[in-house]
Amino acid sequence: MSSSTNITSTALGIKVMSFLTSILAAGIEAYAKLTGKSEDTEDHSWQKPGPDDHRSPCPMLNALANHGYLPHSGRDISLSQLMHGLQRGINLSPNATLIVGIKALQASTTGHWTTFHLSDLNQHGIIEHDGSLSRADLSAPPNFDNHTFVPEIWEATLRVLGDEERISIEKAARMRAFRIEEEGPKRNSRFEMSKEDKRFSAIETALYLRVFGRGTEGGAETRWVRVLFEEERLPIEEGFKRSDKPLTIAEVLELQRKVEAVGATPDPK
Repeated sequence: MSSSTNITSTALGIKVMSFLTSILAAGIEAYAKLTGKSEDTEDHSWQKPGPDDHRSPCPMLNALANHGYLPHSGRDISLSQLMHGLQRGINLSPNATLIVGIKALQASTTGHWTTFHLSDLNQHGIIEHDGSLSRADLSAPPNFDNHTFVPEIWEATLRVLGDEERISIEKAARMRAFRIEEEGPKRNSRFEMSKEDKRFSAIETALYLRVFGRGTEGGAETRWVRVLFEEERLPIEEGFKRSDKPLTIAEVLELQRKVEAVGATPDPK
């Protein structure tokens, strides 16, 4: 199959996915209005997870659960709850949420194909992958733990950034490349990432750049990103405000391409 055919197929797939997700999102919103739940009047103060609460390797999903945008228990989350929570918390569009949602349902251990636990995302090779910016690899001794925040790994990643107050697309790409190409293989002799893993890694970088940055130009506030990773909370106290404009799948994919493009160029150093 030619590259032009692949691009056309991908574009068609995104359009179909966007159309179907828009229908689902409209249904969710209509239901919310009928039940009087269209206005978010709940208290979203940060609460530490309890010993029986489920959490994932993803700082953003964990933060949204800690704030109550997702069930605080982290259990039995439906696709509609995921879409609703990400929309309420960071105004991520349903189309963009579906990137994570479909994968999450594939990992479900709830006994129902329509729901998942946040801890289901710990399963290696579905969404979770080697080369996390702040977590160890599942195959890495001594703990073989892919979901617990590791300050040492995160601090090594931040050294690539330096003292920058904002994280540019280039710096974000360099931080990611450091973990994938240098630090990851050095720490773990069984380090491995497929093309799909690397794609999701770039999408994850694109998401935090878009949520905490300046549109598709990058420039994420470093202090906000640090709060998310280090405390698993939204940096509201530090000045972060949810975007009034929905963050779309097109923006996320544009940032993904920009991150990958930097990764394909030589490091100027």
